[in-house]
Parts: sequence; C-alpha cells; structure tokens
Amino acid sequence: MQPIRQIDSMKNSPSFFNRSELTATLWAFRQEFLIVGALSFLTNLLMLSPTIYMLQVFDRVLSSGSELTLIAVSLITLLLFGVMACSEWLRSRILVKAGMQFDEQLSTRVFNASFEAYLGQSSTNPSRAFGDLIQIRQFLTGNGIFALFDAPWAPIYIAVTFFLHPWLGVLSLIFALVQAGLAWFGHRHTVTPAEDAATASSESTAYLQSKLRNAEVLESMGMIGNLRARWDGKYQTWMEKNAAATGITHRITAWSKFIRYSQQSLSLGAGALLVIDGQLSPGAMIAANVLMARALAPIDQLVGTWRGFESSRRAFERLEELLLEFPERDPALSRVAPTGEITLRGVVASAPGRTTPILKNISFAIPAGTVVAVLGPSGSGKSTLARVIVGIWPDVAGDVLLDGLPIGSWNRVELGTHLGYLPQDVELFEGSIAENIARLGQVDSTKVIEAARSAALHEMILRFPKGYDTPIGEAGGLLSGGQRQRIGLARAIYGDPALIVLDEPNANLDDAGETALLRTVSDLKAKGKTVLLITHRPGAIAVADRLMILRDGEIIANGPRDAVIAALRAPGAPPPATQPIASPQPA
Repeated sequence: MQPIRQIDSMKNSPSFFNRSELTATLWAFRQEFLIVGALSFLTNLLMLSPTIYMLQVFDRVLSSGSELTLIAVSLITLLLFGVMACSEWLRSRILVKAGMQFDEQLSTRVFNASFEAYLGQSSTNPSRAFGDLIQIRQFLTGNGIFALFDAPWAPIYIAVTFFLHPWLGVLSLIFALVQAGLAWFGHRHTVTPAEDAATASSESTAYLQSKLRNAEVLESMGMIGNLRARWDGKYQTWMEKNAAATGITHRITAWSKFIRYSQQSLSLGAGALLVIDGQLSPGAMIAANVLMARALAPIDQLVGTWRGFESSRRAFERLEELLLEFPERDPALSRVAPTGEITLRGVVASAPGRTTPILKNISFAIPAGTVVAVLGPSGSGKSTLARVIVGIWPDVAGDVLLDGLPIGSWNRVELGTHLGYLPQDVELFEGSIAENIARLGQVDSTKVIEAARSAALHEMILRFPKGYDTPIGEAGGLLSGGQRQRIGLARAIYGDPALIVLDEPNANLDDAGETALLRTVSDLKAKGKTVLLITHRPGAIAVADRLMILRDGEIIANGPRDAVIAALRAPGAPPPATQPIASPQPA
C-alpha cells in the first residue's frame, strides 16, 4: 500500500486533474478503504453468529438435551467470534496506518499553505488548518467511519427479522425510521450551534494569547482590568453558545436513549406475545430482539457521530479552500544564484481597508552591488517597499523582478539563502544566539562568527554567560532592543546573501552601534552586495551610492547620492523627509 506512488501514477490519468488536491490524496487511499469495506462485510456477517447460536440453543439443544450438540455449536460460535475480533482489529489497524500516512503526506503541504496564508493575509483562517487536518484524520480512524461502513447492514438485519416474523420486521423498521429521523433532526439543529461555539472559543483564546504577549505594558499602565473586561465579553459569548449547543446535543442524546431502550423492551414484549400465540419460538424471540438491537446500532452510532461527521466535512471544505488558494510550489524549480539586481515596474501596493494604495506606480532599477538609502517621513511607504522587494507583501500589482525574474517565481527556500532581511520590528525565536543567527538551520560556526563579526557583535556575544550558546528566551525577551536588532542584522547577513534589505536597522542603536552598522554596510558594499537601507537618520547617506526619497507612496527623488542632494538643495526644492539632508561624510 503506497499512496504516494498511487498519486504519481494517477497524474497520468485524465480524471486526476478533475479532483482537488485533498480529494486526490484521499482517493489515493481507495485500496485501504476497499479492504476495510471487505473486512466490515465479514464483521457484520459474523454479527449474525449470536442470533444463530441462540436459535440453535433454544430450539435444538434444549429440546434434544444433547450436550455434544451444545459443545459443537458453542465451539463453532467461539471460532466465528475469534474471526470477527481479528477482522475488527485488522480494519482498525489499516485505518490508523492510513491516517498516519494521510497526515504525513499533507502535514508539510498544510504547513506551507498556512504560512503563506498568514503572510498573504488570506480570508481563510490558517490558524485552524492543522486542527482541520487532525479532525479529518481522527474521523477517518474513529468510530464515525465504522458507522458509515456498518450502516448499509441495517436493512439486511431488518430483512432477517422479517424472515423470523413479519410483525417483528415492521416493528424494527418503524424504530429504524424513528432513529433516522432523529439523526436528521440532530443534523439540522446541532451543527450550526456547535460551529458557532467552536468559532467563539477560538476567537476568545486567540484574543487573550495575542494580548498577553504585551504583559509588561498591560501591568505597568494598569490595563489588565480593561483587557479582562474585553476578554470577558468574548468568553461569555462562547459560554452562551457552548451551553446552547451542549443543551441541544444532550436533548437529542436523551431521546436517542429513550428510543433505544424502548425498542429493546417493546421488541421483547412483541416477541413474547407472538410466543404466547404460538406464532414464534422462544429462540426466535430472543434472536429477533438481538437482531433489532444490531439493526439499530449503526443508526444510533450515526446519531452519536453525526456531529463529528459534519465537523469533518466542514474541516475538509476549509482545508480544500486553503490548498486551492495556495497551490504547491514546484519543488523541482531551481535557478542560478541571483546577483541582487532589483527592478520594479509600475508597482502598486494596497492593503485591506484603505481606499488609496500605499505605494503608487513605483518604478526603478537597482544594479547589483549598489547601496541605496531610502528616506522619507513616517507613513510614506518605506517599510511596505521593503516587503514588496523581498516578496512578502500580499496585495501587489506590477512587476517586482530579481535578476529579471518575478520574485514570486523563485523557490522561497532556495531564495532565502541569497536574501537577507531585517524588519523594523525584529522578531527573534526561542533558542540560542547561534541558532538565531543561523536562521534556525544547521549551525555553521564559521559562518555564524563571520556574520557576528560583520555586525560588530562578536565581542558582545562573548560577554554573555554561555557565549553563542546563550539562550535568548521566547522572542528574545532576555535581550535589549539594541541587542535584538544587532542579532537580527547578523542573521540578515548570515551566509553572505546577494540582496540585503534593512528596515530602520539603527532605530535602537546608540552611536557606537550605528557606527558599527555603517561599517557593516561599507563591508557589504565592498563585497558587491546589493543593500537597501531604509532609515530616518541622514548619517546613513554617507555609505550610499544612490538615494531614493518617498512621500505619500510616491518617489519624489531617485538617483546618485550627490545628484539627489544637490537637487534637493536647489532653491524651491521641497524638504523630502522629517530631517534635513546632511552633507555626506566618509564612512
């Protein structure tokens, strides 16, 4: 059983491309489901063994008084029970193994799609993606799937009951219809409240977790009470919706138990009446009662698992939508290492909720090995431009080219080694300093130390208790803002990337740190690296080859450094930034 190979072979079939990716993955396990279906057939067929055994004991053994017959019938029945147990164990094992393969095959794909959905600010909810995958897997390996396989046997058991006596068959059919009606009622009245309760719970938890990341601000300014009041509203909403959904479920469960217990008693009473009238033997009476219970068991099981089935169906639809919106990138795509040449043509960057674009018709070209300083007032679009260039801004029109190729066409994992990015808000990860500089990959000590030296960080790291192996805590909480920024800079230049984009890299640096930064940029310039340096501080102009000035999402100046400064100093030229342009000084 090799589902991955099956998918590869299915790609040669014309019908393969008519299926969604998730459906095709499930279809690859059709062999396993066919085997489970055959085992379910055998299991349910052997479920008739107790009925036949009762008929033989009551109608043959008791009347004949033969102990040998009783022993023979009992041994045969025990053998059949053993085969039935093995069949049930085997089908469970096959489904569990298939579920693990299903999860293994899709987990990486779902992770990548979820990450892209977060990055692209998708309308889908990527936080539920792995929960949806687990929901589908658990349904495929749980009682719900067995209920679906066993349900077709209910009519067969009812038909056998008709053979014992027509009136008993009619009674079992009536109870089956009542149970089916209850299942339909449960579907109509429990699915929506359950989904609403799950959504409210997710929102309440996500709201609280996101705010607790700023616990220091909340505590220092006495905002905890206000936060608790806002969270309490969301929590109470979840409590109310959960109580409503649970109440409906409990009522339906209570009715289901009432019907099941009534069936057991009434079927036995009806059988006893037929025995009194001489229309039925005692053995057939007991056998009919067992058959009725067995016939209604799959329906009763469907009532209990219907909520799980509907939840799995909706999880399937959400996951299918996510994978469709973010298709798998070509794993075989490989390109020559970029030189760092950047070209933008007619780029317009927008964001949800804004009536006007953030960047408006931006066009320029940056040759490889050029250092460009980007200036402009706050809100002019500098950080958005940085994200557009590294290919992480979701809503972009126009062409963003790296070495003449669209940035979105590159394999992101392969491109990542050739690209360095230091965002305005530096985000470090739990682990050691070395692991963060090495981008959470395999730590190459030589490259880590080289990057730290380039960022003038090496001596500072050695002063830590464990040096490069010092744990930084969650999100770098044990470091100062300047230390986090310099580690982020070392991470950006780790591995000698061809293109480095630095967004306000000196925002948290002192004079010594800024001097080290300018020295780092000068070293990168000497190595022929393309550097985009976004800053508010005019001191960074000294190391730049070109200047680009933004205002209100438009480029108002762009060109060689000295030429742009001269043009801005001309009479009548508007000031481009919040701080004046100083004369360039040697780095």
